[in-house]
Amino acid sequence: MTPATITLLDAALRGVLLALLLVLALILGRDRPRLPAARAGVLLALGLCIQVVGSTPMFEASVPRTWQAPFVAVSVGNAVLFWVFVRALFDDDFALRPVHVASWLAVAALAALNCATVAGSASVLAPVIMGIQRAVPLLFAVLAAMAAASQWRADLVEGRRRLRVFIVVAGVGYSLGMLAVRLASPRGQLSGPSATADVAMLLLIVAVVAWRMVRLAGSELFPAAQAPAAIPLPPLPAPQPPVEAPADPPPPEPEPGPASDPAEDRLADSLHHAMAVEHAYRSEDLSIAALAARLSVPEYRLRRLINQRLGHRNFNAYVNGFRLAEAMAALADSSKRELPVLTIALTAGFQSIGPFNRAFKAATGLTPTEFRRKKLAES
Repeated sequence: MTPATITLLDAALRGVLLALLLVLALILGRDRPRLPAARAGVLLALGLCIQVVGSTPMFEASVPRTWQAPFVAVSVGNAVLFWVFVRALFDDDFALRPVHVASWLAVAALAALNCATVAGSASVLAPVIMGIQRAVPLLFAVLAAMAAASQWRADLVEGRRRLRVFIVVAGVGYSLGMLAVRLASPRGQLSGPSATADVAMLLLIVAVVAWRMVRLAGSELFPAAQAPAAIPLPPLPAPQPPVEAPADPPPPEPEPGPASDPAEDRLADSLHHAMAVEHAYRSEDLSIAALAARLSVPEYRLRRLINQRLGHRNFNAYVNGFRLAEAMAALADSSKRELPVLTIALTAGFQSIGPFNRAFKAATGLTPTEFRRKKLAES
């Protein structure tokens, strides 16, 4: 290809990528504006728009480095936003914390400082600082991959599980590839062909993620929004005196609904018996695979039953619901007032007191000790 052709192709790819990112940001901001995953996704999409503009070869060659510093800061900070987005997307209990904001600010400040003053200087610290900046995208790509891979087997939403795999492979692969290209460049900048390859790879990844997210239903990708408050019904009209009328023919019998699957019904009964009667949740190492083996069914059938029929998105959260219910009953039992909280937690299936306390506080708003004191005072 001639340089002019490469320039035109690069401009076309960047235009398509910018349009796709803006559409994706609009969809996320419109459908789930209050969810952390949607907010992180909007910020990441807008940050990638700035990165697409700032990484244009003509922009890097003609704009002074001081003016490029904000673009570089946002571009490097996108690695942190990608990590936050992945964590928020695959963890229904994720909450944005000060450490996430501080991480982005630290990375962005480092990148801006490097671009404005350190890059190209004769300082002995320049190679070290630039090396740290180049390692940041790789570090947060690995953290994002770990976040996507963690609890993969416990995820009950099949479409979201496939999206995890793609993000792990594509995210780490893109980060490694671009890091290698920039390390091979004398100034760490992308030339014409490599810049076009970079935007083409990013366009492919964003297109696949956007396509998968659009195909997933809102209830699959994001937790269901809270149910709206009940609307008060208007008062019923006063009863009127009966009026005799000719007898009408009996109404037609309603059409039968879709018949339930007997195999699914039997599996649901077996699952209920295993959890509620046999207390399978008390096993510390209970997994979806172990429970499926116990019920003698394929894992995908059990996963689909718990997700689609019982409405749970994560297997660990489903199991912890039984554990917390048993612990609450024990804490509210006056005959067990002398039983230590740790013993109650271990008996219910928790492996240690820390996860038990966090799960209990998240579910009730009280610590186990506060809950016990309140219930025993009410009895």
